[in-house]
Amino acid sequence: MSKPVVAIVGRPNVGKSTLFNVLAGERISIVQDTPGVTRDRIYAEVSWLNMVFTLIDTGGIEPESKDIILSQMREQAQIAIDTADVIIFITDVRQGLVDADSKVADMLRRSKKPVILVVNKVDSFDKFMPDVYEFYNLGIGDPIPVSAASRLGIGDMLDEVVKHFPEDMEEENEDDRPRVAIVGKPNVGKSSLINHLVGHERVIVSEIAGTTRDAIDTEIFWKDREYIFIDTAGLRRKNKIKEELERFSIIRAVTAVERADVVVVMIDGTEGVTEQDAKIAGIAHERGKGIIIAVNKWDAVEKDDKTIYKHTERIREVLSFMPYAEVLFLSAKTGQRTQKLFDMIDVVIENNSMRIATGVLNEIMTEAVAMQQPPSDKGKRLKLYYITQVSVKPPTFVIFVNDKELMHFSYTRYLENRIRDAFGFQGTSLKFIIRERKGG
Repeated sequence: MSKPVVAIVGRPNVGKSTLFNVLAGERISIVQDTPGVTRDRIYAEVSWLNMVFTLIDTGGIEPESKDIILSQMREQAQIAIDTADVIIFITDVRQGLVDADSKVADMLRRSKKPVILVVNKVDSFDKFMPDVYEFYNLGIGDPIPVSAASRLGIGDMLDEVVKHFPEDMEEENEDDRPRVAIVGKPNVGKSSLINHLVGHERVIVSEIAGTTRDAIDTEIFWKDREYIFIDTAGLRRKNKIKEELERFSIIRAVTAVERADVVVVMIDGTEGVTEQDAKIAGIAHERGKGIIIAVNKWDAVEKDDKTIYKHTERIREVLSFMPYAEVLFLSAKTGQRTQKLFDMIDVVIENNSMRIATGVLNEIMTEAVAMQQPPSDKGKRLKLYYITQVSVKPPTFVIFVNDKELMHFSYTRYLENRIRDAFGFQGTSLKFIIRERKGG
């Protein structure tokens, strides 16, 4: 299911990151060693009142000059308007209402998107409420007083946020057309690929990196089946600051991945796989989506009989956290191998939704345990009692054991490989939940 997206916008030092970290909870502070898992805390999954949404922090670098601050805020606001279902606009009661707040409020008001106006650093409601009323002048609704640092007023704010989630989200669920997100760095050829598949210029394509406009959904028919392609839409304009450009392309990728069944991670074949590709692929991996790595501009690469092998090896090395991903070499410009993409998408969707009977899974596990004994520690050996599949998209398995501490990552990976040997599961990650059960 596609989760709603909530974006935080606001000036430097008003407490965007503090609010983000409070809402994201402690999970966000876990630094994972998996390459590609973004460490710069741009997005997190948040739940409130049984609703789960994706929270995005749009704030990037914090420049000195007032002019630059305003243009940066406008850029953030535009990203939020383009990608979010609800926008949290955060201001600072201690600094009061400033000109930049008014100018950004104008943009947000014109967007017709739901905006929740939050006044931060209200550590005492009695003391600061008269100052909060000043923010009514922005003309974007009732200001909600909060203190992110003291966690005051957060519940009231979240109540307002979830009120604005689209009611048709459930209906969208019934749309069973496969949704395919094309993600990748700016200028890697995402729009060119969609244009080629559609057969006409549906998206504006230009040589300048980051000229595509907003995310565009394109319906494409192939062999009597309809697919929805989600283009992650580069940036609105060329941005000179590399970190900002990367941050915004990641934000776009998060929102597109959220809505997709299969994610096509596009890599520039002339450049090879990069750290930025790993970050973007990491988003799809974390979300448990079906994944295809499409190496574009293959027509422009000088080749010999070992070129594909070398490129594949390098991709497997940089994206080592997702060895299951399918790899396809293509050219959006000439159309070389683009039709093969649909066959791959069908296979990956099938694998991402595959269910395995419990009896079969337990046979595989019993055989795996017989071939390689589970680990032991201080004389206590791991016992595996039972395995069952609990959900799909991604296929998720629960394994019952005598002691969770003994279930090393490497042994889980060993079992995953045995299941993959039996059923393939190409193009999809598998998720394992380890539960303890005494006795047996």
